[in-house]
Amino acid sequence: MDIIWEGIKQAFILIFTGNREVYDILFLTIKVSGSAVFLSMLLGLPVGILVGLNTFAGKRFLVAVINTGMGLPPVAAGLFVTLLIWRSGVFGFLELMYTPSAMVIAQVLIASPIIAGITLAAVQQINPRLRQQALSLGANRLQVLWVLIKEAKLPALAAVMAGFGGVISEVGAVIMVGGNIKGETRVLTTATIQMVRMGEFAVAIALVVILLVLTFIVNLILTLIQQKEGSIWIKRSLR
Repeated sequence: MDIIWEGIKQAFILIFTGNREVYDILFLTIKVSGSAVFLSMLLGLPVGILVGLNTFAGKRFLVAVINTGMGLPPVAAGLFVTLLIWRSGVFGFLELMYTPSAMVIAQVLIASPIIAGITLAAVQQINPRLRQQALSLGANRLQVLWVLIKEAKLPALAAVMAGFGGVISEVGAVIMVGGNIKGETRVLTTATIQMVRMGEFAVAIALVVILLVLTFIVNLILTLIQQKEGSIWIKRSLR
């Protein structure tokens, strides 16, 4: 227990004494994971909505692919991205290996299927009569789509939270494509591994505490938005 308390104390010291290295690691973590979640939203939400709302040949196969992607092992994502951006790879000329951009690409590959899969499942749960009701009131296709998207926005927020949880704690793919270069690609998860390897358990615990606090703050903000929207939706339904 002593080492845990020492780690928690160390976390406060590192944060409130303005440790430059820790702040660089924290800001890079926020930058990489935030960018990955944002790009995953741009990819995952439209795919989930379009697949969930439409019927077409091969839909079941595509849904199975998305569901499989939700459980994609991070090391598999890291290996795939590595093969693409390695010097001899298709995109090797871009020189992305061991850069924050490579870490973002790997995290997008992990988070996009999660967001798409949860969004897809949520959209499919919408009452089909809602679409018919909107059409009978004279709504065009875009207006119907907008109505359905509004109905699915609460589960979509859950999808974003799940995607964020998938990337903020990820380490296998990140360390494979980004390495753990001090001051360049070192984030909270890879820094924690580095401290454990060095036997600096108190610092490792401190970094984990900072990671948990960051995760809690982001999820708290998203949860407050989700609960507020949920209250509005319930009030609107009772009218």
